[in-house]
Amino acid sequence: MSDFSIQHLVHLAAKLIVGLAGGFFYTWQVSVIPGTLKITDASYLETMKSINKEILNPFFFVIFFGALVISILDAGIHIYSGWGLPALFIILATIAYVLTFGITAFGNVPLNNALEALQLNDLSVEELKNFRNYYEVTWNKYHLYRTWTSVMAFIFLILGTINYK
Repeated sequence: MSDFSIQHLVHLAAKLIVGLAGGFFYTWQVSVIPGTLKITDASYLETMKSINKEILNPFFFVIFFGALVISILDAGIHIYSGWGLPALFIILATIAYVLTFGITAFGNVPLNNALEALQLNDLSVEELKNFRNYYEVTWNKYHLYRTWTSVMAFIFLILGTINYK
């Protein structure tokens, strides 16, 4: 391991953490979303309210915020070390994960906050249906976008590992 360095360690950590984030979003996309399509409006909204509270935990934060920080650090180290195709892929990975973060912060989170503000027990069946339709369609659209951007970030990090000499 004569060529092992901080740069390699940071890149390995970036692949791991971004891969976990992308895997989380992908798994949600292919399992949770199809499952929630089959439940009632009230159950869906109650479930999402509960999930939105439970996801705010240190384990999720380490992955979600850590992927952002380590991606930026990885790109910075590679830029400092010299340009080349690996650095380009790592920069693309960072851009993709910054998009993931932005989609979440400015798309999904405001929707989650709107849901949290609702008093579900005070809503009529029609109001539940209307809010669910608005929330679910919009939230799932943003989620699909962040799934793609996070998976692309991981793929770009893998491509940044290849020795193109």
